[in-house]
Amino acid sequence: MKRISALVICFVLMFTMSACGVGKNSKIQIVTTIFPVYDWVREIVGDNDNIEITMLIDSGADLHSFQPTTDDIINMTTCDMFVYVGGESDKWAEDALKEKQNKDMVIINLLDALEDGKKEEEIKEGMEAEETEEEEIEYDEHIWLSLKNAKILCGAISDGLSKADKENADNYKKNAESYLQKLDKLDGEYEQVVSAAKNKTLVFGDRFPFRYMTDDYGIDYYAAFVGCSADSEASFKTIIFLAEKLDALNLGYIIKIEGSKSDIANSVIENSKSKNAEILTLDSMQSVTAEKVKDGATYIGICEKNLEVLKKALN
Repeated sequence: MKRISALVICFVLMFTMSACGVGKNSKIQIVTTIFPVYDWVREIVGDNDNIEITMLIDSGADLHSFQPTTDDIINMTTCDMFVYVGGESDKWAEDALKEKQNKDMVIINLLDALEDGKKEEEIKEGMEAEETEEEEIEYDEHIWLSLKNAKILCGAISDGLSKADKENADNYKKNAESYLQKLDKLDGEYEQVVSAAKNKTLVFGDRFPFRYMTDDYGIDYYAAFVGCSADSEASFKTIIFLAEKLDALNLGYIIKIEGSKSDIANSVIENSKSKNAEILTLDSMQSVTAEKVKDGATYIGICEKNLEVLKKALN
């Protein structure tokens, strides 16, 4: 992913502010990056009309390839609270935050909030690893795909809201407690489905952003690429490996993520012995659009749909 330099961000801010100025909205401005974070904030804010929430990545762009506009940079550097994942794909945000105009801004880096719960990217057997120039630790960014993580992260968001808007701190705490109960209930449903499953291994003909989820419930997996991979074409060796796993485990399903083509999954099926596996789709929530939000998309709703897919794949 292309990285926007701090110098460019600084220039954009200076030019834009000198040209038109930055007006202070009377409402408390909260800016989030991806949909799950936006939805968590929305749930905890509740019906507070004095809060305005912005979701930056709302056009369907993938988290890993998102490039902010000038308006995005202005919004996030002048808001009252900024909430982001904090992984490798958010380096642009960290550059922009160095030039923030609101010195009292509450900033929540969710990977940092997860503390010891964050995991390094995992290269599984048969997976095509990306070549990296540096040997620094790269954490798996897809922390929101674990309901157990979600409970921790919503607590951090509630605390942040209480700092940004002290007058309504009790309401945020109450809303968070209510939402955590819903997350806990759904977490229990996942536990039940997996514990009753005949099979506890998934094969992905795609990137694999679901490691936090599979680790939560003791599910094994095989996949073509790591979750943050930019690759879209798998080698023949990888195709054959996944096809052999499909056969050896006698699986009737292969999985892809939302928005991706089925080319790899189809190739795996064609190279399997049975050639009749079905392709299922799990939603990683990385590219939920503003239109889908308007139509009623929610974090819990998508997790519930994923549970139905998981129930089918594991049985």
